[in-house]
Formats: sequence, structure tokens, C-alpha cells
Amino acid sequence: MSRLHHSYTAPDVSALARALKRELDGRDRKPGHVEILNILARATGFRNYQQMLASQAARARLELAPLQAETVDYRRVESAARCFDGDVLTRWPAKTRQQQLCLWRLWSLFPGGRDLCEPEVNALLKKNNGFGDHVLLRREMFNQGLLTRTPDCKTYRRVERRPPADALALIRGGGRTTGLPRPDTAGQRG
Repeated sequence: MSRLHHSYTAPDVSALARALKRELDGRDRKPGHVEILNILARATGFRNYQQMLASQAARARLELAPLQAETVDYRRVESAARCFDGDVLTRWPAKTRQQQLCLWRLWSLFPGGRDLCEPEVNALLKKNNGFGDHVLLRREMFNQGLLTRTPDCKTYRRVERRPPADALALIRGGGRTTGLPRPDTAGQRG
């Protein structure tokens, strides 16, 4: 039978040591293998070792599920990438789906978990748009749910969520058309 390896992490080593000491102090005999596994699991907040394994397996499935379910439309990504020169959006695409991808790319430039005042948002959008309409971009980012704002429109915040697969490909490509995979031309000679 092959041996399974399971990772173990504890957020606080000191709390782990205290929990282990508390569990082991009250015993009059040495704990067995399974008991030690349960003690370690309880020390990190689980009921027992089986619950810890089930939680780790579920986490792994959830992390892999979005990557397996979504496919990337590289033609769409390439078309959106043509609207950028580095991080600068040089033109506003006519198609709504292309606009949404471009907004995701701009979204990636906003700092996460931080409030920004309207002048800061405007400065970031002015710096990263080459067609001169930062107000359009700010409004569309809010309408698409990429930014939230206070009712007085003075404070904005990036909405933290996972971009769709196409947007991730555009963000990782950095707005460059070169270097993006093109499966439709793979193996063809020109």
C-alpha cells in the first residue's frame, strides 16, 4: 500500500504548542498514531483528522474547478490586447464584450483592499488611457461591478473577485499582442 502525504500547517506555532501540551498533559498513557493525528487536527481548529483531510480535499477541488471549467477564447483576448500599448488603453473598443475585457485589465491596475478618493481614481485612469475619456472608464467600471463607490461618489474601492478566464489571460499577457498563445495558428507555416 502506498503512503499518502498530507500537508499540515498551523497559523500560530505558539498556540499549537499550547494545545498539544494541554492534550498530552492529562493522559496517563502514550497516545497512539491515530490519536496523535486527531490531537494535531484539533490543535488547528478541526474536530478530528478526517475532518481536516475532507476540508483540504474540498479546498483543492474548489481551487481547481474554475480553471478546469473555463476555456480561454484567445482570439477575443488578442483583439482586446490590440487596444493596449503596455498598460495604456489606446482606444475604446466598439464591442461590449471587448470593452468588458479591457475594463478587467484596468481593474488589475487598481490596488486591492484600499479605498481611493475620486482624484486618485481619475489619476490612475488618466495615466492608463490614451483616448482621453477617464470618466467613461470610471463609470463603466462601476456599472460592470469592478469598482464600488460611496453614494456621494467620493470614495471608490476595487471589488475583489476572480476575473473570468479570458480576462485572466489578458491580464497575464500584460496588454501585449506578442507572446499570447494562438492555438488557431499552431503548426501552420506562413
